Amino acid sequence: MTSLTVPAPLAAASPAAITPPVFGLRIIIGLVGVLLAVLVSGLNEMVTKVALADIRGALAIGYDEGTWLVASYTATSVAAMAFAPWCSVTFSLRRFTLYAIGAFTLLGVLCPFAPNYESLLLMRILQGLAGGALPPMLMTVALRFLPANVKLYGLAGYALTATFGPGLGTPLAGLWTEYVGWQWTFWQIIVPCLIAMAAVAYGLPQDPLRLERLKQFNWRGVLLGFPAICMLVIGILQGNRLDWFESSLICFLLGGGLLLLVLFLINEWSQPIPFFKLQMLGIRNLSFALMTLAGVLVVLLAVVVIPSSYLAQVQGYRPIQTAPIMLIAALPQLIALPLVAALCNLRWVDCRWVLGLGLSMLVLSCFGGSQLTSVWIRDDFYVLQLLQIFGQPMAVLPLLMLATGSITPMEGPFASAWFNTVKGLAAVIATGIIDALTTARLHFHSTMLVDRLGNSPLVDSDSAGLAHRLHEQAVVLTASDLYLCMAGVAVALILLIFWLPTRIFPPRAPT
Repeated sequence: MTSLTVPAPLAAASPAAITPPVFGLRIIIGLVGVLLAVLVSGLNEMVTKVALADIRGALAIGYDEGTWLVASYTATSVAAMAFAPWCSVTFSLRRFTLYAIGAFTLLGVLCPFAPNYESLLLMRILQGLAGGALPPMLMTVALRFLPANVKLYGLAGYALTATFGPGLGTPLAGLWTEYVGWQWTFWQIIVPCLIAMAAVAYGLPQDPLRLERLKQFNWRGVLLGFPAICMLVIGILQGNRLDWFESSLICFLLGGGLLLLVLFLINEWSQPIPFFKLQMLGIRNLSFALMTLAGVLVVLLAVVVIPSSYLAQVQGYRPIQTAPIMLIAALPQLIALPLVAALCNLRWVDCRWVLGLGLSMLVLSCFGGSQLTSVWIRDDFYVLQLLQIFGQPMAVLPLLMLATGSITPMEGPFASAWFNTVKGLAAVIATGIIDALTTARLHFHSTMLVDRLGNSPLVDSDSAGLAHRLHEQAVVLTASDLYLCMAGVAVALILLIFWLPTRIFPPRAPT
């Protein structure tokens, strides 16, 4: 029997552990500050991606250039997740978090004033680096400072970044672009980040600097790992646009990125203080949690993208009109996640079955979505979203419990690096998979529909809107196929529960 116990990240670097501060209101304020910063970081990426057409129009940027803004930001964001835990130990958790939030905010303020595309691209790259450093800090704070009986509630706060945050991207993008101004897609972060900085500065204790760790800095790991992650992320995000392996650039990015990644992992195996401890993959629950997390993120991204894309292409909805669908699943997460945490915190509840039930609810939602037709409007998606209110948190929080419940104190920061980096890469891979599936199925259904109508006599008046109707029907069939694929992914993840994970008991569970 194991317990959910992960101490301070300093334990991995020093035999003398720092005595944790007394848990109280001050620590809670600090945790809320980090949570707010992480949510804002995720929203910044989602909102600018959804509002990209308006941003490009205002700044006279072409479509291709716009995709590089998104890909570059995401690449440095994911890469930063891999190395941020080491930096937080060396430069102190509080200080590193404050500098990351400050840099993130300043760059967001400056982005709309960029004099040209190149300077905007550079600022987005740097902002992605600062924003990507924040999610590992949230997990570190929750695991380090929260007492055992409330630790799951801290992990529930981290789970908000996967369930609550993504659902707010479309509503906020619609709000800024329709009623305020495109600049606010960048400036929306200012007030929340200032509040977050004040909360972090007040609530988190100040650890001493550990600059002596720089003498053992894993330079080879950074020189191999950072470009490897960036190349893979950019290659995946640009792959569908450039026709994947038909493009020499994509072949270079993916091939070179995989080669550097292999060299990076080989280097990490022999390092005394690595960024990633590969030996930890031998822990069954951690390996299962990382693998399942990747699949869950594919499903969660799909249930956001599919209805938004369908309503935009078939019904002509703007982001602000799609917002209620996203909000009906996102806002209740503020209540659903604490309730799921309370459920998992009961000793007689096996979190593996909570995970299975959550995945089953996602399966039902996806099967329901596969029945959509061209007459569906926004209201027809509400029932599907209601299933996700508890389906999403029940599919994410048990994974956090499984990932952190089977590790030793010395492995805490390495678990944070693994979980956050896999989470970032999985979100990128999910985007690539959904884009590739959408393109393939759209081409397939378009071809099949054209073949079926090829020999049909058409009256001139009827043929005027034929291309539009064919495209509309192809989009409907493609959306249905994607929902079925996501249901299949969720079913496969349910089957894994019977094979890989072992039971984890909550820490000092209430009786």
